[in-house]
Amino acid sequence: MTQSDSETPAPSSRVSGIGRLLIAVYGVLALAATGRSFVQIVRAFDEAPLAYTLSALAAVVYIVATVALVKRSALWYRIAWITISFELLGVLVVGTLSLVDPALFQHATVWSVYGSGYLFIPLVLPLLGMWWLRRHPVTLAEARA
Repeated sequence: MTQSDSETPAPSSRVSGIGRLLIAVYGVLALAATGRSFVQIVRAFDEAPLAYTLSALAAVVYIVATVALVKRSALWYRIAWITISFELLGVLVVGTLSLVDPALFQHATVWSVYGSGYLFIPLVLPLLGMWWLRRHPVTLAEARA
């Protein structure tokens, strides 16, 4: 058996171009949301438990979405869709509630006012993530892996 017979070709990266940028932005947002929620919870959790818990939830969603966008399997592809859909729902619900009833969110969350504290990236990012996932579905070979 020759060396080329024993080696299996490495799968080409599903993550290229705008996908890398998307994953990088998710990673940065995951770090920012994690840091923010950690500081909020440690310093003043009793002042705004709902807002700070939502910030922590957003951080977890961004972390899982980042990992799911990088992984190459049908399971992780589904997880990416679920987390990014949940993220969009969270941004829309919390963003709307923070405008309709500001008393609910006297302390800002990552998703307050549709992510205005993060330049509205939390509102735009899931839309870009869904677009990217739709353009890069899992291949049959990746689904079997």
